[in-house]
Amino acid sequence: MQGVSTVKHVVAIASGKGGVGKSTVSVNLAVAAAQLGFKAGLLDADIYGPSQARLLGVADGVMPEVVEEKIFLPIEAQGVASMSMAFLTREKTAMVWRGPMASGALQQMIESTRWGDLDVLFVDMPPGTGDIQLTLSQRTQLSGVVVVTTPQDIALIDARRAVEMFNKVSVPVLGMIQNMATHVCSNCGHEDPIFGSEGGENLANEYDSRLLANIPLSRRIRETSDAGEPIVLAEPDNAGALAYRDAASVIMASLDKAARPAAPTISMTD
Repeated sequence: MQGVSTVKHVVAIASGKGGVGKSTVSVNLAVAAAQLGFKAGLLDADIYGPSQARLLGVADGVMPEVVEEKIFLPIEAQGVASMSMAFLTREKTAMVWRGPMASGALQQMIESTRWGDLDVLFVDMPPGTGDIQLTLSQRTQLSGVVVVTTPQDIALIDARRAVEMFNKVSVPVLGMIQNMATHVCSNCGHEDPIFGSEGGENLANEYDSRLLANIPLSRRIRETSDAGEPIVLAEPDNAGALAYRDAASVIMASLDKAARPAAPTISMTD
């Protein structure tokens, strides 16, 4: 079988805004879940700006195997099953597509990939609250969404929009992750909340949710991400890695308590 019918839980990782580190959060949560003993997958739903190939260390030009003429086999990387538009194009290729074409590409990756028996499939969402988000909500039975934000007000505005959008399509918010929460000086150890503080916690409280993790603004997270080895693998005792692993543990525990979701009823009225 192909598609997500054999996947126990599909979890969207969303932000509503670009530049908050959502893709890095997605890959580390997926790899952390695998480290915890779960069968984990990662779908890169950012059709226009796919980055999971680089983050997973998959070389440019590596393509998924195709069986039965139309079924993709996900690429196994860093302990997770993965699929991305980056596997179907080259790194320099610009996807100059209108919304319906992008939605069609996502639908094909969802339905024509043989994911196998996964405990969880994390979906790295693009910014915004448009076609891709609605396609995912319509074509899959989402168990929940994790909203990624930075502490600053300008990021929280769009994170709030993401929460509201998923509320409209009846997808539960599993929690918030506050990325770039603080910067720790590599020389003196001074910790500075350069983007503000408590923004993610306040957002979680506003929606009766929880803050899953505070991830520091870290050079090592950036360096290991660029090198294609997520921090949870490269430096498992790093503070950021520990925060990711704790967040993955909480997410998986909450999913374990939940029944497989029913198909959503979508209403876009206020």
